[in-house]
Amino acid sequence: MRAIFRPRRTLQSLTRRGALIGLLALAACGPVNLGGLSGGGTASIDPEAPVSVALLVPAGSATQGNDILASNLENAARLAVGDLTGVQIDLRVYSTQGDPAIAAQVARQAVDEGARIILGPVHGAEATAVGTAVAGDGINVLAFSNNPAIAGNNVFVLGLTPDNAARRILTYANANDRGQVMVIGERTTGGELMLAAVNRAAAETGAQIVATETYEFSQQGIVNALPQLASTARSSGARSILFTADSAGALPVLAQLLPDNRIAPPQFQFMGVTQWNVPPATLQLRGLQEGWFTLPDPAVTGQFESRYEAAYGAAPHPIAGLAYDGIAAIGALLGTGSPDAFSRASLTQGSGFVGVNGVFRFLPDGTNQRGLAVAAIRDNAVVILDPAPRSFAGTGL
Repeated sequence: MRAIFRPRRTLQSLTRRGALIGLLALAACGPVNLGGLSGGGTASIDPEAPVSVALLVPAGSATQGNDILASNLENAARLAVGDLTGVQIDLRVYSTQGDPAIAAQVARQAVDEGARIILGPVHGAEATAVGTAVAGDGINVLAFSNNPAIAGNNVFVLGLTPDNAARRILTYANANDRGQVMVIGERTTGGELMLAAVNRAAAETGAQIVATETYEFSQQGIVNALPQLASTARSSGARSILFTADSAGALPVLAQLLPDNRIAPPQFQFMGVTQWNVPPATLQLRGLQEGWFTLPDPAVTGQFESRYEAAYGAAPHPIAGLAYDGIAAIGALLGTGSPDAFSRASLTQGSGFVGVNGVFRFLPDGTNQRGLAVAAIRDNAVVILDPAPRSFAGTGL
């Protein structure tokens, strides 16, 4: 029987905790001597004893779908724990109810009950609150968020960041004579973050952003912007058009209207920084045929999805695999047998880790790098153009 811990009635004051520290521990010692901080300020562990890991999930919130997401994250984490050999993890699940204040409370509760690592929560505001609440104990946070803005100090993000996708797709475009890129994005906070990621990736990869156009985030806004989008595409010298939108946003509309205005392959290579195979219906869009996008290693993710469905009777939530990845990293570091296995130096090792989304590694700034494949949509199906790397050796990352 699984147990989800709720906030205690009486909680120790959060204000007694110090400022955020810049060191990460990936794991916690179990229900034995809690030990203390290692020389670098990170909570040390006893690698011979069970290690208590706190998993923070958004169960109990008013947001539709959060309970399903919470159970999927827990299921994936338990699947990963079962796959580990030679290490002992005591996984304890705490509900944040999707609320930053409650997330901070249960994080403090988890640490008081022996946790030395926090896996989760999902949302950025929660992760920031949790990181602040436990930083003074040398406890670090592996959040499921993909927002690089929340990363840093004792918070690391596990999610697939826009920078990862942008860097991979622009590297591939540049290597295939499609490095002159027009970027089309939406006028929203999220759109601005995506555009910033694309610009950073262009500077790193050598791709050239020859034009950037934005539109009001509505169907009418796209229609109104269409003449300018088409004019810029023709006059800018672009060989590729990169969309920052996803399938739940403007991507389907753009994929229809631009080809209707003679902005289409093969003159322009369409590509994106979101996963065009989610949901699968996107693969049916006529305008995206032969378009490029990135995704985690499909062979590895496919194995995980099959195993998850066999174990739990349903397909996993799209981000459930992040919980597996977090446990995989914790287990790998525990396997070193060092009481300081969860120091920043260990966590940011160049070789990284292997999870169900492929290889990944944490960076000192709290963000991550992930090995991604480049794919195309062809005849309404995904075709891999450039496989995901299986290690970071020789990748140039």
